[in-house]
Amino acid sequence: MKKLIPLLLLLVLSSENTIAQQMTGIMPLRERAKLEDNVLQERLDKLLPELMRREGIDMWVIIAREYNEDPIARTMLPATWLAARRRTIMLFTDQGPEKGLEKLAVARYDIGKLMKGAWKPEEEPNQWKRLAELISERNPKKIGLNISPQFAHADGLTKAEYDSLMHYLPAAFKKKVVSAEQLAVNWLQIRTPTELELYEQISRIGHRIIAEGFSEKVVKPGVTTTDDVVWWYRERIAELKLTAWFHPTVDLQRANPGSGDSQRSFSQRPEVEVIMPGDLLHVDLGITYLGLNTDVQQLAYVLKPGEKKAPDYLKKALNTGNRLQDILTSKFEAGKSGNQVLKETLAQAQKENITPSIYSHPIGYHGHGAGPAIGMWDQQQGVPGTGDYLLQYNTVYAIELNAKVVLPEWNNKEIRVMLEEQAVFTPNGVRYIDGRQKELLLIPRSKTQ
Repeated sequence: MKKLIPLLLLLVLSSENTIAQQMTGIMPLRERAKLEDNVLQERLDKLLPELMRREGIDMWVIIAREYNEDPIARTMLPATWLAARRRTIMLFTDQGPEKGLEKLAVARYDIGKLMKGAWKPEEEPNQWKRLAELISERNPKKIGLNISPQFAHADGLTKAEYDSLMHYLPAAFKKKVVSAEQLAVNWLQIRTPTELELYEQISRIGHRIIAEGFSEKVVKPGVTTTDDVVWWYRERIAELKLTAWFHPTVDLQRANPGSGDSQRSFSQRPEVEVIMPGDLLHVDLGITYLGLNTDVQQLAYVLKPGEKKAPDYLKKALNTGNRLQDILTSKFEAGKSGNQVLKETLAQAQKENITPSIYSHPIGYHGHGAGPAIGMWDQQQGVPGTGDYLLQYNTVYAIELNAKVVLPEWNNKEIRVMLEEQAVFTPNGVRYIDGRQKELLLIPRSKTQ
């Protein structure tokens, strides 16, 4: 893993640098492509055989068509492949610990340097017949297909492709076809040590973008609207040659009755409001970089004239949100289901007189990743199906939640302390990948921020 580090060209930056200077550590597209392919090669060589043996699937067939790619296939394409080509079939066969994994592309092309082409149309014009030949020659015990009632990520085999495969597959092998749901979910959710190291850099970039937007550089109290900040974030992310995987949210809560829609539904966009001194701002923002995603929510306070710090009652409210995070992560344990973790967290929070709402999820190749759901904002009694999946080590989670807090100083108004950070679940517990927010961002920024 350490040998990859010289390739990273990542952020080795002092805290004295400005945010703008820090952002220069983002890699050029050509260097990103090299790194992404190296990381993928490592996953295919080391992680995938382990996962296939764990699930008892010795052959995995993934079929994708151009512009209708299986979500799994997209995670296995070289960085310079922006889509599958014609019909692309990936055939992975576990030949045992000594020989390792055979990786073939039943397609007109090699898949970069990752998978060798195994179909010559000049010799066998029918791609399905060639696939059936390769399967017969390898005589697998179980053939995994991406069919899943629970996860869209693992349900990428279309009806037409399934019908064609079953038409050409010899009868003896039809009986060996099984769902690859668990294998697909684990491929998506489990991160390698190299990826976890990269995730620290990716998360740091996301945090710095948030801090830059929640600063006097962008926010002019009495002039700037919440929507102005949203679009600043979109422009900034594009300027850095990154991707926003969802449209950011910026909203506010304030003391004035009727201002700051703290009770809005999660299914609604917040109202556009002019940002004023004394407002508590909230952002929800996610970027994609090096094939991995972030999903972060943080809070900022707009100082009133003469103020140098946020009011103590808002700091205390943030502490309540941090305590809810601690309760949630303390309940993580391998072998527990997402629903079990949710139930235990809500029970403990209520014992501590915290009014909680938990909606955490795996994150990685997808922002809302495959794996155990730990609540949803509208399903606090548990999430059928996906919430029944068991927690696995080396999964990155978006620790997403909110705690309701009543502020006497705001005429007993109830606010939501909405927080979200990336954390990895390991045998040593849960670790925030690039830390978490424990102090409110200030506008204008203090010299220590």
